[in-house]
Amino acid sequence: MGNRVEPPSIDEWIPKTKLGEMVKNGVIYSYDYILKNGFVVKEPEIIKILVPNLEYEVLDVTMVQKMTDSGRRSKFRALVVVGNKDGLIGVGVGKAREVADAINKALNTAILNIAPVKRGCGSWECGCGTTHSIAHTSRGSWGSVEVTLKPGPRGLGIVAGETAKKVIELAGVEDVWAIAFGETRTDISFAMATYDALRNTYKMVYLPKR
Repeated sequence: MGNRVEPPSIDEWIPKTKLGEMVKNGVIYSYDYILKNGFVVKEPEIIKILVPNLEYEVLDVTMVQKMTDSGRRSKFRALVVVGNKDGLIGVGVGKAREVADAINKALNTAILNIAPVKRGCGSWECGCGTTHSIAHTSRGSWGSVEVTLKPGPRGLGIVAGETAKKVIELAGVEDVWAIAFGETRTDISFAMATYDALRNTYKMVYLPKR
């Protein structure tokens, strides 16, 4: 069970962009409208308001160190996935000196990275016509990791590694095969490659035979 993303108070929120002002004033009241018109969202509050059922999960928190002229400096790096379990998914990374701040930065980045997922029943074994899987095979990559998602029949579940499974679950996909290549032990690359494959479901990808 993920953590719920709390929307900001409309009265207390002070928008920083014109799009934010339109959302606050009720001119734009649908995230679908933003997607269809290709608006660039620069404030996470916009999505928090328009997509009220967002949930997030912290996939990883790691301490990272950097050498500077003044010595070694340590920060925490957080990896967060966010989605509404209904066709929207985002992944983000954030760094800060405190764990809570790193998680909050990663969450806001993930929200700004939210992308739609084309769900359907693309499995030849099923053909039920519902949106329990993805519409067709899709592939994504990040760093050394490549992830291929293939539609699965109803009841299959999510056949994937733990990191990829959490990303796919928050996207609202119930049945899918996930095939991964590369350094999947790196959580960031694995999560981002899975996210890339999910958002690429709106692109027709022709896969070479392996």
